[in-house]
Amino acid sequence: MKGIKLLTLSVFSTVLLSSFVPVNKKYIVIDAGHGGNDHGVVFGQFSEKDISLDIAREIQKINRNQDAYEIILTRDGDSHPTLSERTDQINKLNPEMVISLHVNRSPQEETPNHGVEVFVQNSEDSKKLAGKIYKKFNVRKIEERNLHILRETKAPAVLVELGFINNSSDRAYITSKKGQQEIAQKFVEIINEN
Repeated sequence: MKGIKLLTLSVFSTVLLSSFVPVNKKYIVIDAGHGGNDHGVVFGQFSEKDISLDIAREIQKINRNQDAYEIILTRDGDSHPTLSERTDQINKLNPEMVISLHVNRSPQEETPNHGVEVFVQNSEDSKKLAGKIYKKFNVRKIEERNLHILRETKAPAVLVELGFINNSSDRAYITSKKGQQEIAQKFVEIINEN
């Protein structure tokens, strides 16, 4: 009887302790560019800060694989964390990947330029992530850039210009609910391939 009590106590202790062991959850960081007083590029009533945040939130919302990874946003409102604050937050999380969302603009009022541009770190993992984006989107170029978010982030990171705000077809797509949902879905599929 004493042996059974000890065994029961041992099993109970193991179950109790294991319930407090932290699970190794993987993090994916989505950085919604700009925010607060920094509107980014603007066209009429549309601003980069709002478009990037809407799509970041949509990615987080449609994430169905929450047991495998958690999507963290560098901002979830109209705030403006500095670049250093963003990269400090990212490096503390040690995520699997970082996707920084932005919107492009060229100098002319209405531009024939359209499509996605991807900027990468000088790392194989960053370039591999860019390759996955290339397969899902109409990517016009992938290029290495010495940008703060890419340079200072230790995890594989890409900065994605989602389209040109001063191209009427790009603008219509990236500002529409349907377009934003489709863009978010593609990013979730890319994340799930990891």
